[in-house]
Amino acid sequence: MQKPRKLGRGVAVVGAGMSRFGMFKDKDSKYLFAEAFNEMLATVDRGVDPRDIDALYLGNFTNDFFVRQGHWGPIIADLIGLTPKPATRTEGACASSALALREGVLAIASGLYDMVLAGGGEEMSKRNTEEVTQGLAMAAIPYEVRAGFTFPGVFGATATAYFARYRANREHLMNVTIKSHNNARLNPKAQFNLSIHDIMNQKIERARKKGEPVPEWSDEKEFLGDPKANPVVAWPMHLYDCCPISDGASCVLLVAEELARTFSNNPLYIVGTGQGSGKGLHAKEDLSCFEATRYAAQEAYELSGLKPEDVQIAEVHDCFSIAEILHLEDLGFFRPGGGYKAVEQGLTGLNGSKPINTSGGLKCKGHPVGATGTGQVIEIWKQLRGEAGDRQVPISDLRIGATHNLGGTGGTCTFTIFERR
Repeated sequence: MQKPRKLGRGVAVVGAGMSRFGMFKDKDSKYLFAEAFNEMLATVDRGVDPRDIDALYLGNFTNDFFVRQGHWGPIIADLIGLTPKPATRTEGACASSALALREGVLAIASGLYDMVLAGGGEEMSKRNTEEVTQGLAMAAIPYEVRAGFTFPGVFGATATAYFARYRANREHLMNVTIKSHNNARLNPKAQFNLSIHDIMNQKIERARKKGEPVPEWSDEKEFLGDPKANPVVAWPMHLYDCCPISDGASCVLLVAEELARTFSNNPLYIVGTGQGSGKGLHAKEDLSCFEATRYAAQEAYELSGLKPEDVQIAEVHDCFSIAEILHLEDLGFFRPGGGYKAVEQGLTGLNGSKPINTSGGLKCKGHPVGATGTGQVIEIWKQLRGEAGDRQVPISDLRIGATHNLGGTGGTCTFTIFERR
């Protein structure tokens, strides 16, 4: 029988920052990480000397391909003045900086370090869509890629399997999309700051000004159901079901628990961390779930002593709209087949009982893959500290939040639980 796991030492987040996410032809990875790092320093309530940081863990998926430059750990360490401290790059596809976070937590928990910077970045906009698709497919199963299963195809197949099992349909995906855009509209760092209603009205006004036939969409779902406005990418995934190509960076400052109040008036304590791996599509027994998520969640819940119902708010890996629904179930927030119903009923909205992806998620905040994992932490940092502005959830005693980050064809997953005390 496996003995219960526990961290040898508590770990806390005392600072968090990110660049704006988007497509920046005039900014590179170094510029974006410097932007995130400087914001992080400004969030440390009682200040910190960067020279006291013991090590850097940096997530980056494939800038080797996107910008023809590798070895990003030491490059970023040099940029922010951490040399000659150790700098380690972590790679787990879209979960790269979540792995950086976990490695930082384990390094402090082991007693090796007292203060660690964990973050990540990606620079994707310098390549065209076909090239970005090729780069991202480097994380997929090789023979599945040769059969045409790049990630839109993977999640299209996943959605088809889920629809068949639970009688969901495209309208349920639209509910996720509409919610994500509504949340991102309130996030100044998000790549897409417009609701679906705003986008629809912009297109109507543009057609009117050009003297073209004016579309007569009655609401957001009629707009999303129009194949001219929202074309198929990989059925049932349409354009507005997919996350964008993005540039961006993010980072968090981790310290040993006993030092947390030295730096922060309101630190977040990492009480659970889990990581799992998963099979490719060809070997999965069930296409409508991710075994890596279930394993990572179980590990984090056991470590924290918490249950799914204790998590009050979460950022989950919604690279496609169907992904959010599946993760709600795999994390135990809702029963299998209940995720799409929860979204439909408004339970995952800003005013719902389980707010999900209040940042706008990957779908609308953006998905610079190496920055996503720690980028999710920034939202939980803001929400639990009551600093999320117009998108602050109205839960009176908001104390427990979580982040879920998935890489590849579900091959890598982390789940991290945070507590405000």
